[in-house]
Amino acid sequence: MKLEDVNSIGILGAGVMGGGIAQCAILAGKNVIVRDLTDEICNNAREVILNSRFGFNGAIQLGKMTEESRDAAMSRLGLTTVVEDLKDCDLIIEAIGGGDDGAIENKPMKLKVWAEMDEVVNKEAVFASNTSFFTIADLAAVTQRKDRFIGMHLFSPANIMKLVEVTRTEDTTDDVVQLIVDLSESWGKTPILLKDVPGDTGFVGNRIMTAVRREADKLVAEGVGTREDVNLAMTLGFRWPAGPYPQGPNARSGWK
Repeated sequence: MKLEDVNSIGILGAGVMGGGIAQCAILAGKNVIVRDLTDEICNNAREVILNSRFGFNGAIQLGKMTEESRDAAMSRLGLTTVVEDLKDCDLIIEAIGGGDDGAIENKPMKLKVWAEMDEVVNKEAVFASNTSFFTIADLAAVTQRKDRFIGMHLFSPANIMKLVEVTRTEDTTDDVVQLIVDLSESWGKTPILLKDVPGDTGFVGNRIMTAVRREADKLVAEGVGTREDVNLAMTLGFRWPAGPYPQGPNARSGWK
């Protein structure tokens, strides 16, 4: 499957990541159907795409987007609570969060959803997970399309951050890898190609940041310095846009 063959993208999850991914896709001219559990969640996703800090209306105010391009993009967005509405999609991107327990992601939930989608969605469709940590082969194992299953991890906010971690398993075919690379680039992203490994350890970005945060916590616990000291060390000493300890809504103000 080539990029031009993708006429419709289904997105599982209408939260922060799902909404941001949908924003990328509709802005690039693809038809999108976002599925979540309730109409309230779906309607909130529409509101976020339009009016959040990185929404279309804000882009219009900054002169980075026209009302006409906003309306055209929004006309390509569909929202649903019905799984079967995604059956004819050419690509499914899963961006399901952790639920009510506070976890970032829930692996059993993802496995259940992927098994269900494998029964519903046309057999030629490609499946991609936006997971930050879980081994891609484990998710693919509950489907009958291991060769068309891949990791596509965007960073938050998805419509702003430029990196995509494209993670292939031993079964992922070259054409599926190329499709996700081409799709990422069509969204203005820079993809990096990674190998899937067991252990649910995450990929490049989160593995490095987990190690950084672990060492930062150790420094604070030992009384070497405060959180503020650690942040200043990394921002002023190494020119990081932000330190390992976020400080509210402007923590990522360095990323434009």
